[in-house]
Amino acid sequence: MSGIWPGETQCVVLLGFDVDGVSSWLNRDPSFEDHPSLMSMAEYGPSIATPRILELLDAHSIQASFYVPGYVAETHVEMVKEIANRGHEIAHHGYMHEPPSSLTRDQEIEVIESGIRILRNITGEQPQGYRSPSWELSEHSLELLTDYGFIYDSSLMGDDAPYIVDSPTNGKTLVELPVHWLLDDAPNFVYAPVANRLGPMRNPDEVYETWASEFEGLYRYGRAFTLTMHPQYIGRPGRLLMLERLIEHIKTFPNIKFMRAIDVAKMWQ
Repeated sequence: MSGIWPGETQCVVLLGFDVDGVSSWLNRDPSFEDHPSLMSMAEYGPSIATPRILELLDAHSIQASFYVPGYVAETHVEMVKEIANRGHEIAHHGYMHEPPSSLTRDQEIEVIESGIRILRNITGEQPQGYRSPSWELSEHSLELLTDYGFIYDSSLMGDDAPYIVDSPTNGKTLVELPVHWLLDDAPNFVYAPVANRLGPMRNPDEVYETWASEFEGLYRYGRAFTLTMHPQYIGRPGRLLMLERLIEHIKTFPNIKFMRAIDVAKMWQ
């Protein structure tokens, strides 16, 4: 065993895609529905970019995790089926991209239950992974996630490798697959003037250098490289070529392993 991973594995790579579509904008402000340009930019994610992402992953024999809000799933049933049929994980990501910290306990329960029901009806399987919209859990989230049978959460930032978190109320535990804003495409690429999101729209080469450097550091320390992406942003052609370049760079390192988040969580469980 090499460090924290089984066998000779030095670093595990988890590629995650938050297929938010229009849900994140509509949760922010329902009146955005009346802005066709914003809605079309968001819809580009599930309709145009996700199929390209699936082809890219197939070309490199990589299985990934897709975090799908219930609203997006029920309006893109065939997309969800296609993701699952290709062997990727379908995980819970709210219903209308609601940050749990913005909800009452009863509202959070309703969102968890609706997401489970929708994803299970489409895939035939209960989701076992969860990522909170906007990475903002509530004081109730860990308790509720363990009560509803989730194996892992991917919303906290307390480490750069998996760790165990305890529910403060029911004595149950959850595997945490930590994330970080440094390894998220949204801070680099979001630009939507009507929503007052005036991000920098960074050059893909600049983002590549940031992500590659972080991978190299995590590889050296034998940790987990957890990359969070959104099809409507990373799926633009030039950025997708950058992602492929990053994958090819990662593959030049010995003893790395691309894994779905659920498989890493079960290993740690």
